[in-house]
Amino acid sequence: MTTPTTTRNIAPQNTVFLSPQDIAGIVSRNGLAGTLQGMAAYIHQDFLRWTSFDKSARLAAHSADGVIELMPIADANTYTFKYVNGHPKNTAMGLSTVMAFGVLADVATGFPLLISELTLTTAMRTAATSAVAARALARPDSRVMALIGNGAQSEFQALAFHHLVGIQEIRLFDVDTRATAKLLRNLQNNPDAQGLRLVVCTSTAEAVRGADIVTTVTADKTNATIITPDMLTPGMHINGVGGDCPGKTEIHADVLRAAKVFVEYEPQTRVEGDLQQMDADFGVTELWQVLSGRQTGRDRADQITFFDSVGFAMEDFSALRYVHDLAHALRVGGTIPLIPVLDDPKDLYQLIRPVPGAVAGVGVTAAQPAHRMMEAVA
Repeated sequence: MTTPTTTRNIAPQNTVFLSPQDIAGIVSRNGLAGTLQGMAAYIHQDFLRWTSFDKSARLAAHSADGVIELMPIADANTYTFKYVNGHPKNTAMGLSTVMAFGVLADVATGFPLLISELTLTTAMRTAATSAVAARALARPDSRVMALIGNGAQSEFQALAFHHLVGIQEIRLFDVDTRATAKLLRNLQNNPDAQGLRLVVCTSTAEAVRGADIVTTVTADKTNATIITPDMLTPGMHINGVGGDCPGKTEIHADVLRAAKVFVEYEPQTRVEGDLQQMDADFGVTELWQVLSGRQTGRDRADQITFFDSVGFAMEDFSALRYVHDLAHALRVGGTIPLIPVLDDPKDLYQLIRPVPGAVAGVGVTAAQPAHRMMEAVA
């Protein structure tokens, strides 16, 4: 798998568009296990090219109810960004907690080659990233995982660890029993979960008892301490996913002090991850350094490792180029005329130049608000 280039003899005319239904179709044809494996491979490959990327922490607009973020990144050939929100109260209004879309563009021309949904895709890329990290940091004989938080991300985490890491038993807990019931409905008698044992627990402490890996993926925007030092056992790997913005944590600070801590992009994680609880000089290792062999991961079998996962733009870069490649290979998706096609690229006015003899229609003034436009249509 090489990074695709976007040079063309003829400039593209339309932008590829992938809807949620298109992504679901890709998964249906490729298989969820195959899709997760492919996405994990692209993510791993791009981590190995870490120094090739122009990186920055995401741009965030915080409110009392959630956050809206823009996540840009580029290499020499391709630029991507993701728009994503995180609003835990959304489900009460029939909306997803996380909603996202992304763009993949050609650096040489700036042309947007792809616009894709990233709500479903982000769930898969987050799970695939967790698995990439666990394969590098967890004990190779890990077979039991505790899954704390059984919401929208939970099935993807469960199946990624089952197929990519070899987890055979998952111990489930959520303060909302309806979330656990939903997960059970989705995974029981599911061919994707064949050979995976699901155990429902009544507390976090019960769920982590005997677990080789602990994944926390909770949604509440609060400084929580879901995993505490008394729950730790030698050799445990913790995959902390839910602590992903300022004021939102899941792991007690003493757990971080007891563990060897790994992050995606340190400047971002210090602000957004569970790492925000620690002093600025608290030592961490970036995951790319482990995957590239520049730093060690787990040093011994009884060591506790912690992956403070907040989600980084490079993972979305990997996911976008993966679905872009699959869309071409499987002939999935459509196109949209997002950018004007001009006979003369220097003449933009041609799009609105009046045709001689044409009768002017009734228009809407530029200053008219959008809601007034809707009233006029109605």
